[in-house]
Amino acid sequence: MVEASPLERSLGYTFADRGLLRRALAHRAYDPEASNERLEFLGDSVLGFVVTNHLYTASRMSEGEMTKIRLSVVSQTAQAALAETLGVGEAVLLDAGEQETGGRRKPSILANTLEALLGAVYLDGGLAAAERVVMTHWLPLIAARWDAPGGDDHKTRLQENLARSGLVPSYACQGEGPDHAREFFATVSAGGRTLGAGSGSSKKAAEQAAAGRALEMLAAEEAADA
Repeated sequence: MVEASPLERSLGYTFADRGLLRRALAHRAYDPEASNERLEFLGDSVLGFVVTNHLYTASRMSEGEMTKIRLSVVSQTAQAALAETLGVGEAVLLDAGEQETGGRRKPSILANTLEALLGAVYLDGGLAAAERVVMTHWLPLIAARWDAPGGDDHKTRLQENLARSGLVPSYACQGEGPDHAREFFATVSAGGRTLGAGSGSSKKAAEQAAAGRALEMLAAEEAADA
């Protein structure tokens, strides 16, 4: 069994076909005959589908709202930042010219290579494997954009999510501390188990925080079952 590379470990996926991994990392100037451009094209489509499917199934957002979030999490800026965190820059295969001009830190190269890697994961392990990678690394980006001003109400989204399984969320909240600096702690449960906990400066804020954590947990479970 081939030992996973540092990039594979950070990505959370080990390739069976090592040739696919190499192609995904090959910049066009490094290997014009076997570069990652076609895989990048495929990976972009896979990413768009998985993100869109998650937004559609996990929310009641309008088409416009889903489009805004999708565009923000698949943008070159978002991709490049994630790629740098995963160590893509250290692994990408570049020619001497690109290396000398800082190619390992260029946002376009980082973003394109990350998409190529996702395309390679799809070909190597199928849609389920690609979904697991996307939900592991892109879900925090989706959640951050979802929580931005104008995002849906956590409690409403959780209620809608649970309603599909015939469940209703139940909240328990208590406050601690003096009136001028009171802190509230809330939990939310459904179906006999606790789904999330959160705190805030008001009962409403604490319950919203708990609902948000519950949504994150349910999304993670959904990704693991895919």
